[in-house]
Amino acid sequence: MSVAIEFDTITKTFGGTVALDRVSLSIARGECHALMGENGAGKSTLGKILAGIHRPDSGRLLLDGQPCRFAGPREARQAGVGMVHQELAFCPDLTVAENLALGRYPRRGGIFLSRKMMNRRAEALLRDIAPEIEVETTMRDLAVAHHQLVQIAAAVGTGAHVLIFDEPTSALSETESGRLFKLIDSLRSRGVTIVYVSHRMPEVFRIADRISVLRDGTYIGTLHREEATQDSIIQMMIGRQISEYFPRHPDAVPGEEILRVKGLTSPAGCRNISFSVRAGEIIGIAGLVGSGRSEVAHALFGLDRHARGSILFRGKEIQHRPLRDRVRMGLALVPEDRKRQGLALVLSCRVNFSLPILDLLRRFLFVNRKRETRTLDIYFRRLSIKAASYDSAASSLSGGNQQKIVLAKWLARNAHLLILDEPTRGIDVGAKAAIHALIDDLASQGMGIILISSELHEVLNLSNRILVMREGRIVGEVQRPEATQEHLLALMSGLVEN
Repeated sequence: MSVAIEFDTITKTFGGTVALDRVSLSIARGECHALMGENGAGKSTLGKILAGIHRPDSGRLLLDGQPCRFAGPREARQAGVGMVHQELAFCPDLTVAENLALGRYPRRGGIFLSRKMMNRRAEALLRDIAPEIEVETTMRDLAVAHHQLVQIAAAVGTGAHVLIFDEPTSALSETESGRLFKLIDSLRSRGVTIVYVSHRMPEVFRIADRISVLRDGTYIGTLHREEATQDSIIQMMIGRQISEYFPRHPDAVPGEEILRVKGLTSPAGCRNISFSVRAGEIIGIAGLVGSGRSEVAHALFGLDRHARGSILFRGKEIQHRPLRDRVRMGLALVPEDRKRQGLALVLSCRVNFSLPILDLLRRFLFVNRKRETRTLDIYFRRLSIKAASYDSAASSLSGGNQQKIVLAKWLARNAHLLILDEPTRGIDVGAKAAIHALIDDLASQGMGIILISSELHEVLNLSNRILVMREGRIVGEVQRPEATQEHLLALMSGLVEN
């Protein structure tokens, strides 16, 4: 086995936190090597050291047997290392083609920008991964999934012989993920070495040659795909076994109707949507990216001013009511992009938690700090949120703990209906199990929940009923006992009609 990458006793600390503790492992040339572990295990840090974003405090990085110490990402790219980041990085006001050409704009005569050549090059980069994306579209007008696909195309387009993928499918549908896996297979066949960071077991078993596990910044071990099982990987990741989670709420009889939607339509991407939700019921919404799932959530919550139709919430018409009124009546939304839509990352955990409930914490014109701290204590303990302090910046928390803060602020608001858009995107298996259990517990207590997820097993496992969307419409409603992944995929792709 020819070694392409070797990490030799790599140690990295951030302040007083040890992110990596003498990690040693090697990756063969032309293999797809998966890195797994809970949030905070050190996977992304190891990838960022390889990509030149971080420098190790001690230890050595070797590429093809030669020691490397990159001063920054530019040096890593020059050495043939590219990275697809978990945190999306792009210029929102530039077009797709302009983003893909950043730093290497094609010139006519060495002076003038050639838009024709730039667009043609962008189309070639997107051909295998996202041919449906129009290269002259502005990035801010694309869905989150398409942002991810553009970033993948940009990394692959550098011609790197080492590529790091950090949670690349966190925003992708099953179809788009399948395209990515075919692309990775093609790259691997051409001798490109892939470092693949993911929490998703099925995709790791689909594409990885070997799987290495980190826990609390230390290297636990490496298994060949053939000898690895889901239970063995989970036990290595968290030091204990997690039994498959089975929800309790479907056995309970749903309560009174709390939401009735009729003829909901918006230019944003949903047409003639009608359904209802009862107390204690979880309604799953499945569909490919662009099917209109998130657009329905935005229209219900009041973010889409162009939406038309009837929305009866707890017996009252709210279609023309502002967002503030909907929140006070008990409607809540956990958006698909927690970092851009659900949190103010530069602000503290305390501020992020308190913003939606300031009217409940206020004493005259001022926030009652004692009441605020008592409320924080209750929900941080209830959701097992881990933070250095309430005044730590939200950006310092792991993805799972950030998501728990987004959930906690709405629970403190005593929401009656919770809309969850991709609630477990980009979080580890332990945090995911905790959020699944919380969703089930909330439904058992009588809360109505709308669950939007690209992970079909999540929708299948938690939902009482599943609405399938395609091209902005509901094309089928499937009861839990009759629901299978194959049937949902067929409805989502238009192969069958309900």
